[in-house]
Amino acid sequence: MNRIQILNTTIDNLSMQETLALVQEKIKTGEQLHHVVVNAGKVVAMQKDIELRHVVNQCHIINADGQSVVWASRFLGKPLKERVAGIDLMASLVEMAHKNHNKIFLFGAKEEVVKNVVEKYSEIYSPDIIAGYRNGYFNPSEEKEIAQQIADSGTQMLFVAISSPIKENFLYKYRDLLKNVNLIMGVGGSFDVVAGKTKRAPSWMQNAGLEWFYRFAQEPKRMWKRYLVGNSKFIFLVLKERFSK
Repeated sequence: MNRIQILNTTIDNLSMQETLALVQEKIKTGEQLHHVVVNAGKVVAMQKDIELRHVVNQCHIINADGQSVVWASRFLGKPLKERVAGIDLMASLVEMAHKNHNKIFLFGAKEEVVKNVVEKYSEIYSPDIIAGYRNGYFNPSEEKEIAQQIADSGTQMLFVAISSPIKENFLYKYRDLLKNVNLIMGVGGSFDVVAGKTKRAPSWMQNAGLEWFYRFAQEPKRMWKRYLVGNSKFIFLVLKERFSK
C-alpha cells in the first residue's frame, strides 16, 4: 500500500472504498486486519507516548480520521486522498457484515449505550448480525478473559469504543488471541453517536474540518483542553516539520 510518514506517524493513502475493499478481501481469505484511525489529538499524543506510537504504526491499516490530518499531509507535500472517518467506516462495515452474513462484536461505552447500539443494529439489520457485546468498564485483570470471550464468539468484526490509548493497547496486546477475528478496530466515541447520546456535526461542518468545534460546543468544560490545546500543538508540529527542513 502507498503509505506516508508525517510527524512520526504512518498513514495509509487509502480512500473509504479502498479501505472497505481491503477488509472484505481479508474476511474472504480468513486473514486479520488491525485497523486504526489517527486525528490531530492522537498524532500529538504519539509524540510523547512511545508505546502508543509503536502500537499505531504497527497496525495493518492506518486511516486519517481528522480533516486536519489530511490538510497537514497536503501542506507537507504528501497528500492523502481523503479523510476516512472512523464512524463512517464503521457504519459501512456493519452494513457490509449484514450483506455478507458476517457477525460483529461491540465492546465499549456504558452498558446502556452499547445495549442501545445492539438494539438499533438488530432492528435495522437483524439480530443475527450480533455475535456479542460488552461494556467498556473493566479491571486490567479482566482483559484476557474479555479477549477470550470475543475470540470464542465467532465474530468476523470487532469494534472497540474505548478511549485512547486503552483501546489501541488492548487490541495490540491481544491481537494474536483474536487472530480469527478478521477486523479489529477502535471506534472511539462512535457508540455514543449511534445510540443518540452524542450528536454529530452537520455535513458542511465535517467537510469544512469543523467537526471538532461542534463537539467542543456540546461539552466545552470536558473538551476544551483536548481540542483547543491539542489542535494548537498539532498546528505547531506541522509548521515545525514544514519549515525545519
